[in-house]
Amino acid sequence: MTERLEALHGSVERLHTVVEGLDAETLVTQAYPTEWTVADVLSHLGSGAVILQRRLGDSLAGVDTPDDAAPAVWDVWNAKAADAQAADAVVADQALLDHLEDLGDEERERFRFSMGPMTFDLDGFVGLRLNEHALHLWDIEVALDPAATVAPGSVPSVVDNMAMWAGFTAQPVDVARSLTVGTTDPRRNFVLVLGPDEVSISPSDPVDDPDLVLPAESLIRLVYGRLDPDHTPQVQGAAGLDELRRVFPGA
Repeated sequence: MTERLEALHGSVERLHTVVEGLDAETLVTQAYPTEWTVADVLSHLGSGAVILQRRLGDSLAGVDTPDDAAPAVWDVWNAKAADAQAADAVVADQALLDHLEDLGDEERERFRFSMGPMTFDLDGFVGLRLNEHALHLWDIEVALDPAATVAPGSVPSVVDNMAMWAGFTAQPVDVARSLTVGTTDPRRNFVLVLGPDEVSISPSDPVDDPDLVLPAESLIRLVYGRLDPDHTPQVQGAAGLDELRRVFPGA
């Protein structure tokens, strides 16, 4: 089992434990995304699992997934009551994980998944699900506990897999410049390039005095638009955080 698949396994188990403790009232309270309830987040994860399960099977069968497959799934899940969204999300989430873990070596080797201009192998595909799963799990947990952080078991894999998304979710800035970023738990080093044409974040060599030092889970939440002032730990070099929050408005 790859590191990402092990992390996804742990995230799935954690989500299911959280869901077991939710009552009907909590399901309809606001999650971190202001427009979503806890049940809405679970519906998103559940419908996403169904869609990825379909894409996984179609890819291995050598057939294209119809363009209308995802909207049809969303319609079904949007029509569910909150309790059904929660219960069915657990089932769909587990089914996708089981499928991924049960694949044979030959299937793992030949799997390819295309999304726009990018093509992913199986480990990349698992990484897509893990990133989404870890952040939306936090969306739920922080509604229950304002001090919640991204699950520690997911952080190493997600922080090493987020550079790809920075360019898609970030907003360009007028003046080009770069920042060095260091993380703790785990220790990582990045260079963040800001400019009018693109924004990128990429691994770098360590520097003696980074412009910004923060926990790795907080950097993940920053890039995904989830590091508002009320959910920000103590960091070093925090002067530029307000600008970076504008650069990364969320996805």
